[in-house]
Amino acid sequence: MSLFKRYIEGANTIASTKDTFDVSVPKRSKEFWNLESNLHNYLLEELKKYPVQNKESEIKKIEELAEAFFDVEGGRLTFEEKQEILNYVKDELLAYGPISPLLDNPLISEVMVNNYDEVYYEKNGKVFRSNVNFIDNQHVMRVIERIVSPIGRRVDESSPMVDARLPDGSRVNAIIPPLSLKGPSLTIRKFSDTPFTIKDLIHFGSLNEMMAEFLEVCVKSKLNIFISGGTGSGKTSTLNVLSSFIPNTERIVTIEDAAELKLIQEHIVSLESRPPNIEGKGEVTIRDLVRNSLRMRPDRIVVGEVRGAEALDMLQAMNTGHDGSLSTGHANSPRDILSRLETMVLMAGYELPVKAIRDQITNAIDIIVHQSRLKDGTRRITHITEVLGLEGETIVLQDLFVFRELGISQDGRIEGRFISSGILPRFTEQLEMNGFKIPGSWFVGEWQK
Repeated sequence: MSLFKRYIEGANTIASTKDTFDVSVPKRSKEFWNLESNLHNYLLEELKKYPVQNKESEIKKIEELAEAFFDVEGGRLTFEEKQEILNYVKDELLAYGPISPLLDNPLISEVMVNNYDEVYYEKNGKVFRSNVNFIDNQHVMRVIERIVSPIGRRVDESSPMVDARLPDGSRVNAIIPPLSLKGPSLTIRKFSDTPFTIKDLIHFGSLNEMMAEFLEVCVKSKLNIFISGGTGSGKTSTLNVLSSFIPNTERIVTIEDAAELKLIQEHIVSLESRPPNIEGKGEVTIRDLVRNSLRMRPDRIVVGEVRGAEALDMLQAMNTGHDGSLSTGHANSPRDILSRLETMVLMAGYELPVKAIRDQITNAIDIIVHQSRLKDGTRRITHITEVLGLEGETIVLQDLFVFRELGISQDGRIEGRFISSGILPRFTEQLEMNGFKIPGSWFVGEWQK
């Protein structure tokens, strides 16, 4: 069978699972929505009479009030129908409405609301349409408000875009009309309650054991590491895993737009940027936080994502004694992230020569870890690349480990293996001076995953 035919058949196999792979939600009748609305409004009014002590007591009170409501209004309903309506209203009052079942499903990694009647989700790296619906656009707006209000963010006509997070750290982006033409749009990238470990990444096939050991040694030896990759490639998860290698004795300052990192160390200060208020004042940018972090006596600075003028401050920090810093950035390849860093440095507003910028980059960054999301939905670390220095005005890179694609299996999965280039990194002596013996087996050319 030809490779092309195998690929098409594999793709068709995956696509054919779309209908059966959905999260099953029955269609609602008009009577259901009327009762749900009446119960919802009744509970909202009644709950105002009772002070909220904790979530458990609130749930108990909701169940008591709902039982009284159904005694009057739900005479024709079965027990199962009453429970279905009650569970729906609980999601409305205590969670995130119709998408709560999707968010509660541990196998679903992303939920995407295009408008009130168009909801998608990602599962096992593939995107499927759900039959979950909101009532209308106002219903979507209420859920967005419930997400952004507790963390001091807002979304309205004057500020129609917002980045936020759920209590479990899941990343949220919302954009509303007039910018979103179809209606309010909501994207939630879920994060596990228990942070991934390096063993999880090995199990997922993101890298192999030798690459994991190498990266652990590099973090503990305080090399500056930059993680690059496209949207949804797993950069933040990898950053979280690499940050877990930082010794517990060191002071870590994390800087993010919306706090997502979950580090296990004790000595951590987490900083989060702030958008301007309704008067356009009070904004605190990532760049402001990077500058402030230098006065906080950090042993490590971890920036969730560099996407603007803060790149200059980050590079300067790496060049002025803040070794062992980690960060991420969007790029299509290790070479591409260097070009993007040049552009971001220029966004700081200084007329710096290109050679001076590249000199800053090569002196600051030791390793680029590039992560990709492949066509079959899997996420792999495709390059671990050393930044060697400048030759003239060109930055010289050396791949230490790469992922080589070999083909596509019958079930549509990309097959491949991790390859060592067989070249020792220039900083090997630095690793050994920090007490780490580098096994020759890490750099023997090609080895099987």
